Amino acid sequence: MDAAAAFALDLHEKLIERLDLRRTNVTRMTDPELWVYAQRHLQQLIDQSDARHSPDRAALERQILQEVVGLGAVEDLLSDDSISEIMINGPYHVFVERRGRIEKVATRFSSVQSLAGVIERLLQRTGRRVDESSPMVDARLPDGSRINVIVPPLALCGPALTIRKFGKRRLRLPDLVSAGTLSPAMADFLQLAVQVRRNIVVSGGTGTGKTTLLNCLSGLIPTAERVITIEDSAELQLEHANLVALEARPSNAEGAGHVSIRDLVRNALRMRPDRIVVGECRGGETLDMLQAMNTGHDGSLTTAHANSPRDLLSRLEVMTLMAGMDLPLGAIREQLASAVNLVVQLARFSCGTRRVVAITEIAGTESGRIQLQDLFRFRASGVDQHGVTTGAFRTCGNEPRFIESLPPEARPAPLCPEAPGLRFNGSTSDTAGASC
Repeated sequence: MDAAAAFALDLHEKLIERLDLRRTNVTRMTDPELWVYAQRHLQQLIDQSDARHSPDRAALERQILQEVVGLGAVEDLLSDDSISEIMINGPYHVFVERRGRIEKVATRFSSVQSLAGVIERLLQRTGRRVDESSPMVDARLPDGSRINVIVPPLALCGPALTIRKFGKRRLRLPDLVSAGTLSPAMADFLQLAVQVRRNIVVSGGTGTGKTTLLNCLSGLIPTAERVITIEDSAELQLEHANLVALEARPSNAEGAGHVSIRDLVRNALRMRPDRIVVGECRGGETLDMLQAMNTGHDGSLTTAHANSPRDLLSRLEVMTLMAGMDLPLGAIREQLASAVNLVVQLARFSCGTRRVVAITEIAGTESGRIQLQDLFRFRASGVDQHGVTTGAFRTCGNEPRFIESLPPEARPAPLCPEAPGLRFNGSTSDTAGASC
C-alpha cells in the first residue's frame, strides 16, 4: 500500500471513530444532512494533518466522504451513462464495460472495510443483507440496476460487487435496428410474430442483450391483452395498461419464505393471463412454461442461455427434466416442438457488438428429432479498421409455417426492389442479396 492510500485509510478510520455511529443517531438525518455532518468532522481531521495545504485536498475529502457516508467509487461510475456494467474485484481492482468492451479504471477503494461499507449501504436500499452466513446476494436497485455481491470466505480476493446498470431510456425495436443489432426485415418479421401470437424464446450467452430484446418484443404486445411478467430480478420495462409484474423472493435469514420462478409461473396461470413473459428459464419452471404455451397462452416470451438454436433445445430438454417429473425424452421433445415456435439467437462478438445471428423456426419432429429451419442469418465477413466485426443479415429462402394459417390480408407483402417489406420464398433481404 502506497503512502497516499495509507493516509486515506488512516483518515477513513479516524472519521469513523469521530462520528461514532453508535452514539450519533444518523438514521434521523437526511443524506445531505449526514454528508454535511461528516464533512465538518473530516475537515477538522485534515486541518490537523500534513495534508491541510495539499492541492489534492478536495479530491481526498470527496473520496473519504463517499466511502464513509456515500457509495464510494461506485457513485461516480453509476452516474456515468457510458458505462453499462461495473465489476469490482476487491478494493483495488475496478473494471467497467463501455460499448461492449471491458477496461480497468483507476478508481479504487481505500480498504476492504470501505468497500464492505459501500456494499452494506447499497443493500440497505434493497432490503437484502450479506454476511458470512449468507455470502451471496442478488438484488435490484431502485433505478432497476441489478447487483450481485459475493463476499469472503467464498470470494478469495475480497468482496466482489457486480452491477449491471439499467438504461435511463427504454429501447425499442427501431433503436436496435439503428444500432445494427438486427435488420429492418428481421424487425418487421418479429413484430408480425408477436402480433400473431407466436411463442418466442430469445437465446444467447451472458451479456448478449437477451433481456433488452425481450423487453422490446414485450412492448409489441397489443394493449388489449393481459400480460404477466415473471422475473428473478425485475428488469423489464413494459408500458402496458393491463400488466402484472411478479418477482421471485429469496429465503430470509431463517431459510424460510422462498418463492421461486416456478411458483410464480404456476400462480400466473390462475391470473387469467393472455401472455406470460418469463425473464429467464433456468430450471424446473421450463416445464410449467412449456405447458402454459401449450394450453392457450400463445404469444408467450422467455429467454434462456444457449450458444445456438440447436443447443437451446438440448438445454430446454435438460431444464424440463430438472422439474423432477419422470418424463420420457420423446414426450418432452413433442412438448417442445408444439410449444416453441421461434428461436431468436443473439451473440456478442469480440469487438463488443451484439447482433441477432439467427431467427429459427421449430418445424415439428421427425424420427424423434426436432426439426429446425432458419429464416434469417447474420453472416460475418471480416473486421474493419476499427476492429468491429462486419457482415450482412440475410434471409434463408424458407417460408415460416405459420404464414399459411394467416388470412391473406395479414400476410406480409413480398419484397420488391422498389419497396421494403418481407420475403420468405426468395433469397434476398433488405440488407443483403445472398441466401443462407
